[in-house]
Amino acid sequence: MDVSAIAARFSAMALANTQGQASLLVLKKTLDVQQSTALQLLQAIPQAPRAVDPSATVGTRIDTFA
Repeated sequence: MDVSAIAARFSAMALANTQGQASLLVLKKTLDVQQSTALQLLQAIPQAPRAVDPSATVGTRIDTFA
């Protein structure tokens, strides 16, 4: 094997390693953005209404006779 072939192989391996690291960095940033967006969506959900008072008479019965 000549020196130029070894250098070319080493250069290709270094490039692949750099591309892999860049891809991993982009993936981590994407996951951080998704996490932030999901948290904002969860915080935007309105609070659930209070439970109906069991002693109340309005809105607790349905008139089915028509």
